[in-house]
Amino acid sequence: MNHLFDQLLRRIAQLILTVVTTSTVIFVLIHAAGDPTQGFLQPGASPEAREQVRARLELDSPLWKQYLAFLGRTFRFDFGESWRDHQPALDAVLQRLPSTLLLAATATVLAVTIGVMLALATSALRHPALRRIVDLGGLLAQGVPAFWLGTILILVFAVRLQWLPASGKDGPASLILPAFTLAAYPASIVYRLLATELATVERQPYIATARSKGLPERVVRLRHALPNAITPALAYIGVQLGFLVGGTVVVESVFAYPGVGRLALQAASERDLPVVHAFAVIVAVLIVVIGIGIDLLAALLDPRVSRGAERRFT
Repeated sequence: MNHLFDQLLRRIAQLILTVVTTSTVIFVLIHAAGDPTQGFLQPGASPEAREQVRARLELDSPLWKQYLAFLGRTFRFDFGESWRDHQPALDAVLQRLPSTLLLAATATVLAVTIGVMLALATSALRHPALRRIVDLGGLLAQGVPAFWLGTILILVFAVRLQWLPASGKDGPASLILPAFTLAAYPASIVYRLLATELATVERQPYIATARSKGLPERVVRLRHALPNAITPALAYIGVQLGFLVGGTVVVESVFAYPGVGRLALQAASERDLPVVHAFAVIVAVLIVVIGIGIDLLAALLDPRVSRGAERRFT
């Protein structure tokens, strides 16, 4: 219990530091790129109109005052109005967030399913050629850029075969291509982590004991080996799931998927600081919350995690 409380305090401190750092970087980059009004005012806008907008958005104040007010609003989750669309920036992000969460969750399920199945298959078959082929495929999945993979999938499955929609969000079929594109990299990492851990766990005495009792190999792997080997992969997925929400920017742009990542990319190109800020803070909060959930899940699946941590803190 003390360990969980200590973990929670550390996560809260991590969240505060992440929000401050992210907000600072966004503020500096937006202002370092020039006059923010250049992104959303018409090119022919008069200097008087531009100054009126700057005064309304308090962009004529000294930068240090803008920065302090910016940070103060951050911790109240008051990001102001979108400079371009004139709607609350937080509402704009939250409206698109469910679509992105659905895409990220689907990609995570695919990544875990593919990674676990491949690791179990290569471990069970013990065929060196199969292991090399899967390892090569994993390396390719890690090295191929998401925009290139997404484009190839569109050309093959949407344009040539016409099996799946190429873009947009129109039913479950429109999730398949972007989810596979997003899942390719984490699936390869899950496979490699789990395959390595399975090879280590299978040398442990309790696995030999389970086999000596006459248990089927499938039961030994699924009930005894897998729960003890999956903890590192779970930790990676916990981190990666949060980053998948932020990493959907490229994939959503390739597939014209109406999620928060595409909204953030458009806001960044238009220097819409409130929307970019709201997106970054919401993603930071999600990463921390997901991390807490994964810590709890890891402790449930492998009691050694919580017992070991309790011994370190007592």
